[in-house]
Amino acid sequence: MTTTPTRSPLPSKAGGTDRRPGLLLAVVLAAQFMALLDGFIVNVAAPTIRTELGATGAELQLVVAGYTISYAVLLITGSRLGETLGHRRAYLGGLAVFSAASLACGLAADTGQLIAFRLVQGTGAALMIPQVLSLIQREFAGERRMRALGAYAAVIATGAAAGQVAGGLLVSADLFGAGWRPVFLVNVPVGLALLVLGARLLSDDRPAAGERTRGLDLPGLVLLAAAVSLLTVPLVLGQDQDWPLWTWLSLGAAAVAFAAFLAHESRLARRGGAPLIAPHVPRLPGMGRAAVRITLVMAVNAGFLFVFALHFQSGLGHSALRTGLSFAPTAVVFGVVGLTWRRWPARLQRRLIPAGFALIALFTVAVGLVLRDGGDGGVWMYVAFLGMGVGLALGYSPTLTGALAAVAKEDAADASGLLMTVTQLGQLIGVATFGTLFLDQLDGPGSVASGHALWIAGLALAGAAVLGAVLGPGAGTAAGASAGTSAGASARPGRRTGPADGDGPA
Repeated sequence: MTTTPTRSPLPSKAGGTDRRPGLLLAVVLAAQFMALLDGFIVNVAAPTIRTELGATGAELQLVVAGYTISYAVLLITGSRLGETLGHRRAYLGGLAVFSAASLACGLAADTGQLIAFRLVQGTGAALMIPQVLSLIQREFAGERRMRALGAYAAVIATGAAAGQVAGGLLVSADLFGAGWRPVFLVNVPVGLALLVLGARLLSDDRPAAGERTRGLDLPGLVLLAAAVSLLTVPLVLGQDQDWPLWTWLSLGAAAVAFAAFLAHESRLARRGGAPLIAPHVPRLPGMGRAAVRITLVMAVNAGFLFVFALHFQSGLGHSALRTGLSFAPTAVVFGVVGLTWRRWPARLQRRLIPAGFALIALFTVAVGLVLRDGGDGGVWMYVAFLGMGVGLALGYSPTLTGALAAVAKEDAADASGLLMTVTQLGQLIGVATFGTLFLDQLDGPGSVASGHALWIAGLALAGAAVLGAVLGPGAGTAAGASAGTSAGASARPGRRTGPADGDGPA
């Protein structure tokens, strides 16, 4: 889901690959699946966590978003560490941190502990996940690599749907009376098995003595982390505290911190250093619009999942399992459309992106209408959810593919890193803003009050989608449809331009 290093890869014929290539691929993709699952599985468990831990709305948002905060901030740094330490060591180290943090989340005694361990869990994912594509590229060649990348795309396309359903199953089963805790504890035995297998199957790829690698931009990392924190904390906590002065000061300070980050990155690049993202990359043709669109579609997706999970369980009284299954059609349709849109007629492809955002707006309003009076929506709710899945896929996949296909090979890694970072930030902003709006509009218990709050949040979600639609046709969309990730094919060895088609929000 992110960039890979600049140094040339080791030969594809790795120690474990020739003996058991299928098992090796399963190991690296299982970690990808587990980390993706964890970004979505908590949505369904959130109402149960709120009840059992007595969490406030703001605390619940931090439980959901805390994982994404550290993941988004550390994503590019995790890729750099893979280059410096070797992808095998970074992968295993990130997997160990992720598994240990999952155990700590499952044993958390209160909401504060759970939030803290979620941040650590996101840190482990940020170190582990950037290595997956690097390991696939290094360990597989030719037709094997194509099949491996196809399997990677399938994991991305199905991970979110599985997260919703798995969360519902685990919470509803109430294993050993543990309530919500198994949604985290399930990672522990899987993580331990992957650690043992990964240590045996993955060959050592540490840089040779004297081999030059890009360094870590620690000041840039600190500035970015500060900017993200100053932005998200007041958005999450402001509603509970009636928007005191410090929340507005923090939002203003976030703008200053982002400006300082951009200025630092520009200075570092002029001095010949290695910024987190080369400053000229956001100014590439179409890149700024693509970043805005990806931020919008991910914010709508994350806000949609968070708000509807609360409404279904707290407002309508549905079980966690029913809630998870309700979201499955959206995620499955997203995966199917994300994997097939390039086969559609070329004359349609330039209009796919604005059409996708228009569908999101239309079906968000539609589902709000059928649920606003406190009913369960019946079959029309599922029709709207299917339409949401189509819209989300068309808003995301052609945007990402078209933007990366037009990028020169020397900018491919940084462009991919930028778009993957805004993907995570979009999810974070979606939970913070639309979740806060829903909770602010919720003026009492029951399905009617919850339905009203859902309707208001749904209108805001539709407004964000309309903004994506009015940006116009996506430059490079048709090229992206035919070329796919062609920039990646011509990129310098070992650099992957971006995720396989189908990588995305749901």
